[in-house]
Amino acid sequence: MKNSNQKPIRYEWEPFPFGDGEQIFDIRYDPVFKAVFTKDTYESRCALSKLISALIGHTVVVETIIVNEPPIDDLRQKYLRFDVACKTEKGELVNVEMAFNPIASEPVRLEYYVSRLFAGQDLHGKDKKYDDLKETYQIAILANEKFYNDENFIHNFVYSDLENRISLGGRTKIITVELVKTEPAVGKPVEEMTNAELWAVFFQYLTDPEKRDKINKIINQEEGIAMAVDTLINITKDEEEFARMTTLIKSELDWRSGMADAENKGRSEGLIEGRSEGLIEGRSEGLIEGRSEGRNEANMENARKMKAMGLLSEQIQAVTGLSPEIIAKL
Repeated sequence: MKNSNQKPIRYEWEPFPFGDGEQIFDIRYDPVFKAVFTKDTYESRCALSKLISALIGHTVVVETIIVNEPPIDDLRQKYLRFDVACKTEKGELVNVEMAFNPIASEPVRLEYYVSRLFAGQDLHGKDKKYDDLKETYQIAILANEKFYNDENFIHNFVYSDLENRISLGGRTKIITVELVKTEPAVGKPVEEMTNAELWAVFFQYLTDPEKRDKINKIINQEEGIAMAVDTLINITKDEEEFARMTTLIKSELDWRSGMADAENKGRSEGLIEGRSEGLIEGRSEGLIEGRSEGRNEANMENARKMKAMGLLSEQIQAVTGLSPEIIAKL
């Protein structure tokens, strides 16, 4: 694998690889993100290795992609997060997710899944010990939400004693990347950007026509990004894959739209109910109740659809937040 700072790199685009009239997939969509980074090609595997290296702070080489869900061309997956789970050549476990519209409880969700990933390692056998457990990383790239009230776009979370400022020194880490905070980075000269900034700006502004010159420079600066673009171009040019990806994205957008409509409906109905009581307390309670009913209505309907498609209860629960008992009754 080439050094990311080596120049010139093998991929050089002049002018920007996508013309003004060409269609380009937004890599922030879950299915596109997964398709780009899980192809069985040198370019895709190298791009994933360089992305992970940039975010965790040391060089890794992805050895295997862990099959933890049905193939991306399975339309049932339109309801699930398209995560990329992999193992490095040193045995480190890494799960990378792109969340275009992350849920409000995303931080808790990340803690749950990094725990599962870490605890899923094999410790059976008399010769196995806890020191054999490998480092585990849960990486979440958050596209459309700001979760933390600071200006840092990347955060690294580990177990620690906050009062005494002592880290546990464990082997699990949660890394979040908030793309909405990349505006200061995009204003920097490309040569002054860190690798993490190059990737974050690439994700956030790839489809922005006003930033195409900047993206072009980033592609020529970071080989891993150039390889990701090369993979994306092949997806775009392949008619069958283009059609499948378009269908997946449409399904994802339709589902999000349904969720938003249900929540807005519940908000309106709750507001009307609260106003009819003529009291501020009633208005607030009605609004909260309406929002809750709207979310529940959407969650129940989506759970019914997912159950009819044969998805597991655990998968339905992860998406809708409904309890196993409620899902079983649907």
